[in-house]
Amino acid sequence: MIATRPRAYHPKMDNTIHHGASLGAAIPSERGFVSRNDSPGRASPSLWPRTPSPEELDALARQSQLLETASPEEIIAWAVKTYFPKLTMATAFGPEGCVILSMLAKIEPRVYVFNLDTGYQFPETLELRDRIAQRYGIVVDLQRPDLSVEEYEKLNGGPVYKTDPDRCCHQRKIEVLQRVARGFDAWMSGIRRDQSPHRAGAPIVGWDKKFGLVKISPLANWTKRQVWDRIVYENIPYNPLHDRGYTSIGCWPCTRAVMFGEDERAGRWSGTGKIECGLHTSD
Repeated sequence: MIATRPRAYHPKMDNTIHHGASLGAAIPSERGFVSRNDSPGRASPSLWPRTPSPEELDALARQSQLLETASPEEIIAWAVKTYFPKLTMATAFGPEGCVILSMLAKIEPRVYVFNLDTGYQFPETLELRDRIAQRYGIVVDLQRPDLSVEEYEKLNGGPVYKTDPDRCCHQRKIEVLQRVARGFDAWMSGIRRDQSPHRAGAPIVGWDKKFGLVKISPLANWTKRQVWDRIVYENIPYNPLHDRGYTSIGCWPCTRAVMFGEDERAGRWSGTGKIECGLHTSD
């Protein structure tokens, strides 16, 4: 039986601001930083995607630098204090996402968390969603494309992931996140800088022009070992596919186990030259 989570905040439902008693008390903050509460031009759905001012971009860069030495918990607490309830998180239930969820459960479990359910996820991934709910009381919402897998493949004469994986990712992931993004000001991701060359320069806090949101990456400067050390130490639920050689897990048709010595993300879109789904690239 799935545990009942505290009511998740969605900006269309409730605009009440909640702050924990000690939230962000020891976290540095850039003076004049443009937040949810003091910006006259926060995005509304009709104005999406919003274009930030040069001053806001500078403030985000300075805030990111201030948070470089902060712990992930402090970064999350800052994000909650600055943006909640218009803060969201997307997770594919990777090790990093599970670690952040364990932290979020202690800091502010009402943050709206969602998964991009393409229709091609492993059963183990969806089962992990239930285990996370049982452990932390956080029920991750499944956000799906408008078309089911059957409808999508019928419309395109077969599986698009076989002929054009970039289009498949865009239509079943990117467009869904763009839809969700319209209701929020900031989103959190679980990317790490050491995962790939594309992610090596990821800031802790920055502007995501693809989704018109501030993007916060609490684990950007953590290593793979730090993530797994935390999982083992706290017995955080994780995907059992990791124990079978799947170091990075996405959709089942485009994911394989890696061989000894291969890169962490070598099992994603293997043999296609594709290395990212597009969620965390600037183009």
